[in-house]
Amino acid sequence: MSTSPHTSLFNTTYPIIMAPMFLISNAAMVKAALDHGITGAIPALNYRTDEEFRTAIDEIRAHTDKAFGINLIVNKSNVKYKKQLQTCIEKRVDFIITSLGSPEECINAAKPLGIKVFCDVIDLKYALKVQALGADAVIAVNAEAGGHCGNMSGKDLIPMLVEALDIPVISAGGVSESADVKKALALGAAAVSVGTVFIASDESPVSSDYKQALVDYSAKDIVLTTKMSGSHLTVINTPYVQSIGTEASWLERLMKRNKWLKKYIKMFIALRGMKAIENAANKATYKTVWVAGPSIEGVHSIDPVGAIADRLTSDL
Repeated sequence: MSTSPHTSLFNTTYPIIMAPMFLISNAAMVKAALDHGITGAIPALNYRTDEEFRTAIDEIRAHTDKAFGINLIVNKSNVKYKKQLQTCIEKRVDFIITSLGSPEECINAAKPLGIKVFCDVIDLKYALKVQALGADAVIAVNAEAGGHCGNMSGKDLIPMLVEALDIPVISAGGVSESADVKKALALGAAAVSVGTVFIASDESPVSSDYKQALVDYSAKDIVLTTKMSGSHLTVINTPYVQSIGTEASWLERLMKRNKWLKKYIKMFIALRGMKAIENAANKATYKTVWVAGPSIEGVHSIDPVGAIADRLTSDL
């Protein structure tokens, strides 16, 4: 795989990024991923303070010189964004993945220092915009992705972006085994971003109940909800999710009718929803809102990150 396009992006043995997962990704997971020939990224928001964030970067750097990345939420709802970007620049992280907003400021700050910037996209229109801004690659988030997903299948989205763009396309969504990686590469992707299957890992910090849910449930149990963040989010259809429903709340209906209030209501919904997800992820609670994608179909046990990475790369 040494001649594949991913080597110019993050220089790993295999074309796989362990996706940055809110509340889940941590330094231990990234170190294990790097030890097994793939790369990984962590959301900066997984750390409550800048000191904790810097310590995590330093811990990975002390373990290896291999490339890893940080995910930044670049819209106004992330009040920590400016400081997080500054820390990424000062620490010279290898790459930044931007989500939910314009990456222009991030690209302008990072690229002169050789820090690559990959931008989450769900359609061609936005992909063309970030390419024009100077993105090094796009991460094509398809309808099979866990968490916030796109609305197009990978088999439709990847070829469309590959044909239209001059920068690499990284596919995100629907990968649970090496055959899925090969399918994405055959469609023209330079690499894949894989999240859900790594939730059920020894190094993952979430509760044992959450991990076991990925083993016990299957793809047919994944549903879309807008209750948690105001945007489509894929979650496991637990009894609690069934009881609260997945349709728009009165707040969301108000948000759609009132453009002036939209930003503030969406921020409130997101903060409330993410707190509920955090509680469910980290402790026993009947309010089980567990984020996952349909690739849980390929999760049959709880294993070390390294073993999961080895399965993903076994036939590459």
